[in-house]
Amino acid sequence: QGRAQKYIVKNYFYYYLFKFSAALGEEIFYITFLPFIYWNVDHSVSRRMIIVWSIVMYIGQVSKDILKWPRPLSPPVVKLEMRTDAEYGMPSTHAMAATAISFSFLIATVNQYQYPFELGLAAAFVFSTLVCLSRLYTGMHTVLDVIGGALISAMLLVLLYPVWDTIDHLLLTSPFCPLLSIAMPLVLCYNYPKLDYYSPTRGDTTTILGAGAGATVGFWLNNQYAAPAYTREKFQLGLPLLTGKMVVVVLSRFFVGILIILLTRWLMKSVVLSLLGYRYKFPVGDLEARRRLEVEVPYKFITYSSVGFSATVIVPLLHELLGLM
Repeated sequence: QGRAQKYIVKNYFYYYLFKFSAALGEEIFYITFLPFIYWNVDHSVSRRMIIVWSIVMYIGQVSKDILKWPRPLSPPVVKLEMRTDAEYGMPSTHAMAATAISFSFLIATVNQYQYPFELGLAAAFVFSTLVCLSRLYTGMHTVLDVIGGALISAMLLVLLYPVWDTIDHLLLTSPFCPLLSIAMPLVLCYNYPKLDYYSPTRGDTTTILGAGAGATVGFWLNNQYAAPAYTREKFQLGLPLLTGKMVVVVLSRFFVGILIILLTRWLMKSVVLSLLGYRYKFPVGDLEARRRLEVEVPYKFITYSSVGFSATVIVPLLHELLGLM
């Protein structure tokens, strides 16, 4: 484990296609796509996607460490990734995330915006299928892992859909929302299933729940204090309506927002790690120390809850200040 294998790429189209598709189930995608929807499409759609994504990913990550099914043996497969190799295989959380994000977007938008349902269904199917196939191509999962992940995600979507409006309403209006949004994920992170060796699953789960918690507090705060909304009129999805001015505004919102998110992540990571290093007497660069429960959970939770809060509160206020609303 942990050693890169030598391999020869015989088909560069498949290689880059599936390497790119694999990235659609990782942090780089979450930290760009979900905020993009919030800034440029619809607050309510973004809220529902983040709710579903947080729940689905938590269940998927915990299931891995409860079931403890190993990843494919190498050899015979060649593993093109090393970071997640220490994790167990079943279910594939890439497959779960791709299914949850693509189909929750479809379900949340199909009755609100004017676009062919067949086109949306095809896009969701292609997106989730590419991510699922990428996990096979990169050697990180078996077919059963991927099918299991997609089916679990689909089942959770079926269970959540009837109540997601109710959950959304409570998250926006309940006076207890900020407290519960922070306390419940922290309890789940500190009581994450223990393993005999270190695995990135607890840290990744804390990252996801932290981002979801920060965004949820931001949603509540925006609703309480009537923060500016991006869409004054109903935005109709469709390329013919994307004027040059609209494209400039959309891209400006995106790049300004991503810059603020990256700065927030860098700043909070540096500050929190420095404080924890001082508290527990370890140098900031000590990776082993950063994997300890008392360090990893607060470090990742505070960092990414700040990212979620920044994306939903700070960035919109900056957009308004810059005249990008």
